[in-house]
Amino acid sequence: MTFARRQFLQLAARAAAVPTVLSFARAQTYPTRPVRIIVGFAPGGASDLLARLMGQWLSGRLGQPFVVENRPGAATNIATAAVVRAPPDGYTLLQITIINAWNATLYHNLNFDFMRDIAPVASIYRAPGVMEVSPSFPAKTVPEFIAYAKANPGKINMASGGTGGAPHVYGELFKMMAGVDMLHVPYRATPLAITALLAGEVHVMFDTLATSIEHIRTGKLRALAVTAATRVEVLPEIPTVGEFVSGYEASGWQGVGAPRYTPIEIIDSLNKEINAGLADRTMQGRIASIGGTVFASSPIEFGKFIADETEKWGKVIRAANIKPE
Repeated sequence: MTFARRQFLQLAARAAAVPTVLSFARAQTYPTRPVRIIVGFAPGGASDLLARLMGQWLSGRLGQPFVVENRPGAATNIATAAVVRAPPDGYTLLQITIINAWNATLYHNLNFDFMRDIAPVASIYRAPGVMEVSPSFPAKTVPEFIAYAKANPGKINMASGGTGGAPHVYGELFKMMAGVDMLHVPYRATPLAITALLAGEVHVMFDTLATSIEHIRTGKLRALAVTAATRVEVLPEIPTVGEFVSGYEASGWQGVGAPRYTPIEIIDSLNKEINAGLADRTMQGRIASIGGTVFASSPIEFGKFIADETEKWGKVIRAANIKPE
């Protein structure tokens, strides 16, 4: 176990600590003023939408506004740094995503240590990806794709919306585990990569399911497999990559974090209310509408999950020698 991973798990385990009278009293009255949820993306995306949905829920449950504040830029590092510097009083929260786990390996000169400086509060959702090809591509299944790739090493072009993004990293994991050689072709944005795939200019993409679902339903793209550990409700007939490449799993995820040393009673209170939201059918439907599934956990469980994900994807990033753009 790495030192950073051990630190992060110890931080999550503070949830088991004995509360002090002062912190208990503080938690009993929390919140007494508006709470900020810092999001590392511009308005309009899935992270922003999820933060606003959960913010509305928490506002109704806890009686104070939970206000989303967008701090885009530097692959979420600007937002993370802002929360790390904030007082650990529960009034500044961070919308955590899988990108935070990647950044722990991608960036070496940050002025914070995510695993040390952010306390896990609660997970919210997971979102599968999909391995997809143009209908003209000769392979119709994952085994056929692997056989074709091995017979044509380096000749399959794998599209992504940019170096270090989900389609790129998911594809690199597939290359490692399936033992195939593909050429990564990064575009400036995901829509441009999908356009190239639709036109047959590239051969395969490991896209987020929410972005590609309509192209798959209309037959413009062929889904070979989903990247989640289990089949997904919206495409029940499509197998998982793991059914053919044992152990493969790649899913986006999001949750909430707080500055290190935020009182455990406040973290537990937020976790309880967020999990209540995730049990609400209306909330579940809203999350499903953007291609995700609810993902509830305790602070300790979420901390262990983040540590595991950071370790897993760190190995992929180092093996593929991925560098931030």
